[in-house]
Amino acid sequence: MTGKKPPQSATLLSWMPGGVMAVVTVVDVVVGPGVGLLPLVSLGPAFAGLVGGWRRTALTGVAALVLCVGLGIYDGLFEERRGFAALGSVVGVTGAGIAAAVMRSRREAELAGVRSIAEVAQRVLLRPVPLTAGPLQAAVSYTSAVAEARIGGDLYEVVASPHGIRVIVGDVQGKGLAAVETAAVVLGAFREAAHDEPDLVGLGERLERSVERELEGEKFVTAILAEIGSDHEAVLLNYGHPAPMLIRDDGTADFPEPPSSALPLGLGAHGHAGPRPYRVGFAPGEQLLLYTDGVTEARDGDGHFYPLAERAALLKDSDAHAALDALRRDVQDHSAGPPHDDAAMLLLRYHGHGSVPGTRVL
Repeated sequence: MTGKKPPQSATLLSWMPGGVMAVVTVVDVVVGPGVGLLPLVSLGPAFAGLVGGWRRTALTGVAALVLCVGLGIYDGLFEERRGFAALGSVVGVTGAGIAAAVMRSRREAELAGVRSIAEVAQRVLLRPVPLTAGPLQAAVSYTSAVAEARIGGDLYEVVASPHGIRVIVGDVQGKGLAAVETAAVVLGAFREAAHDEPDLVGLGERLERSVERELEGEKFVTAILAEIGSDHEAVLLNYGHPAPMLIRDDGTADFPEPPSSALPLGLGAHGHAGPRPYRVGFAPGEQLLLYTDGVTEARDGDGHFYPLAERAALLKDSDAHAALDALRRDVQDHSAGPPHDDAAMLLLRYHGHGSVPGTRVL
């Protein structure tokens, strides 16, 4: 496995300290001392402080100081104040560069610690889904809208319960740490209730109560729950979430909508009835893709939404993870610029081997 090449801009910056000092030296020798370029030698340690550690900055400063002394003697500048002023400039800039390099190194160490904590939080919050669950093969993709972030407000989980294989994909309103905390509440409640509740409606009601206790004001969570039993059907419960994409064995795609609209989790206290479960056929050779609106609402440069139904053929790869990765790359290629919303996708393939744990009671 080969390492990634550093970006061209980073390579240019790494050569800049030596390049600047070389240019100053050549110009000073060619045009003579009258132009007064000698203080510009201090640009070497200045640039070194931006791209290197404090040791490299110090070594660059020593080289600049030696160069300054050499050119000053060559130009006869130490017979007047200009030579000593140039030396003072090099020493001062080198000291400032070393201080900047030390501070940057500390910030980078702190950032590395934060990223490490974020990775641990991701493993706790968004655990890897099982590669197989009964007759199903699962693959997941998560893209955060926050640069360098690993987690956000989208959530997913697959649980092999005594009542069947139960799945959730959801999208928390908002972003940032508040959205992550809400996602943790929903996932914690789902992981516990998925084993206890005998039917999908009871599971949804448990989630509703948990979210209502934690959320304030008009915050909410859109979510879709799925339960796959042993009768080649999937039962869906939709809380204001985008309809899943069901890919039949012949490659055609369908988006099974709920019989009636329902409010997201967290808004059930407003007097509206909860969602009603509905069944869809889900047989061996078929695929079920659950996703968040960060996928379908990704826009290209002309403002067109991502045409998910037209991209169903991207999921034909025999490896579920490779297929989902191809779809993720296509969404990124379609988007104009960085993503504006988190995007989660959970692909379930019915490969026809294994048995579903438990039986479903509706």
